[in-house]
Amino acid sequence: MSKGVNIKMLAHEDQAKADGFDLVIGIDEAGRGPLAGPVVAAAVHINDLNFSCKIDDSKKLTHQQREDALNEIMMKCDFGVGIMTEAVIDEHNILQSTFMAMKAAVLDLADNMELPVHRVCLLVDGNRCKSDLPYAVRTIIGGDAQSFSIACASIIAKVTRDRLLNEYDKVFPQYGFAKHKGYPTKEHKDAIREHGLSPIHRRTFRHVA
Repeated sequence: MSKGVNIKMLAHEDQAKADGFDLVIGIDEAGRGPLAGPVVAAAVHINDLNFSCKIDDSKKLTHQQREDALNEIMMKCDFGVGIMTEAVIDEHNILQSTFMAMKAAVLDLADNMELPVHRVCLLVDGNRCKSDLPYAVRTIIGGDAQSFSIACASIIAKVTRDRLLNEYDKVFPQYGFAKHKGYPTKEHKDAIREHGLSPIHRRTFRHVA
């Protein structure tokens, strides 16, 4: 086993395979708490466990560790990404938008590989998941620190969203999106009070409304 893989983080994947599933897909999201920008989900199926980079909950990794890990994940995994904008979040609420992003991520993954209908297990970070996809779903509280495939999904989701917010920072530099990524820091809330709302702010969120 390579240094990037903690064997304990494969327990959920191994159990799903022992239960008869051919494909195990880890799913996680980034961006439920921010006041601005999209929520991003990723779905990951691992093809090669020979990782040299550290794989863990994205929040436990440095920026450079996430970037390095992302490059290796992209080489050794099938993956899909789903993005729901702030407009979708305002219309449907953040929970439903998160579920929608997760579904979109799985469908994006399905475009890149054939998924057998009855032998796919989705491992989802958190305590609930709403899905009308024809796949089994298992939720795992703290899954991004317990499941290797979910950890990979958490890295993809976070890096993807961080890059989007870095681009928004170039368009709306007065809000400091590159620094706080849209989260409700004092700096961000002060900027909202001073400059008003940008087009990417979530207008239904308490600190924005």
